[in-house]
Amino acid sequence: MSYDAPFSGLKVVDLSQGIAGPYCAMLLAQHGAEVIKVEGLGDGDWARTLGTRYGSHTAFSIIGNLGKRSIAVDLKTEAGKHVVWRLLKGADVFLEGFRPGVIKRLGFDYQAVAAREPRLIYLSISGFGQTGPLAERPAMDPVLQAYTGLMNENRGEDGIPHRVPVIVVDMSTALYAFQALSAALYARRDESHGHYLDVSLMQAAAALQSIRLMACHLEGGTMRPGGAPGGVFEIADGWISIVAINDRDWRSLCAAIEMPGLADEPRFADAASRLANSDALYAILRPAFARRPWAVWSERLARARLMHERLNSYADFIAQPHVKETGVIQWLGQAGLNVAVPVPALPGMPRQEDGTLRGTAPVSGQHTRALLAEHGYAEAEIVTLLEQGTVAAA
Repeated sequence: MSYDAPFSGLKVVDLSQGIAGPYCAMLLAQHGAEVIKVEGLGDGDWARTLGTRYGSHTAFSIIGNLGKRSIAVDLKTEAGKHVVWRLLKGADVFLEGFRPGVIKRLGFDYQAVAAREPRLIYLSISGFGQTGPLAERPAMDPVLQAYTGLMNENRGEDGIPHRVPVIVVDMSTALYAFQALSAALYARRDESHGHYLDVSLMQAAAALQSIRLMACHLEGGTMRPGGAPGGVFEIADGWISIVAINDRDWRSLCAAIEMPGLADEPRFADAASRLANSDALYAILRPAFARRPWAVWSERLARARLMHERLNSYADFIAQPHVKETGVIQWLGQAGLNVAVPVPALPGMPRQEDGTLRGTAPVSGQHTRALLAEHGYAEAEIVTLLEQGTVAAA
């Protein structure tokens, strides 16, 4: 155990699929845990089928599985279940992401697993939780964005609710689950038994929106803006985001747009007045910003020490000198791709190096033979399991 690998020595069996559970398990692997990804036969984890496929991978399966080893098993057969029980021997963490009730039918519910591994931390991730009228409904990120109010709050100027495209519910679920697991593992040092954790996409989506949800309740409708001016403005060669809501920044902004007298207009003289007259304010600011390009605005606003930034594409962001100098993006080779792919460095953690276990996502069944051998199967037994279709190897 070390700061670089605080979970070294921990064994994790990951039966989750998609991105919320796998990303959580990936973080355990990045912190040094041995993570065994158990996938079904054929395509394996259904994240491997989301979006554009590159051999056995998609962007989802790469990001969600860095640092793991994969075994492909038919969980519907008794022989396949026996394999999973072998994998679970001595495990510290078990993750599953099936709809409520499915894992029990497979025989790996918490009671069954805890009976064999009493100190194991067991994590279930689901869409709506393990109980309640919607518990058994299938759910993915867009469903929970809709259900929890996120889409309704994310309206464009056209008034149409929009889905946030970066699977923010899945990713936040993974992060909340990881912190819950980390805390449980810390507490387990002084406990004689394991623990069951129930984390849902619904919980994570609600928690992520805590401030806005509370503000909308208190204000009896949509949360009012924190101040004005602030937002996105079109400029001569793109778009810019600006925040200048306190009085000092407002005066600096008026000077930067060459309208110093605007700062003293009674309609805009203080924060409350600017907010109350925001429509009139933006009607003045929009054409002013549209007249000049980014180079001009960047120089003026930086000199005035005002918060601002150009709206970048991902390609623009990756190419930024600041991004390159700080190492935010790592370039890692993956199976099925003939070029290295950009992988953001994980905050507060050592860099993932190309060609290492931490920097590589497995293809389905890549480590089947090795994992079976490590768990006591003789070569003849492994061959039999492969021939019977109980397991598959890449």
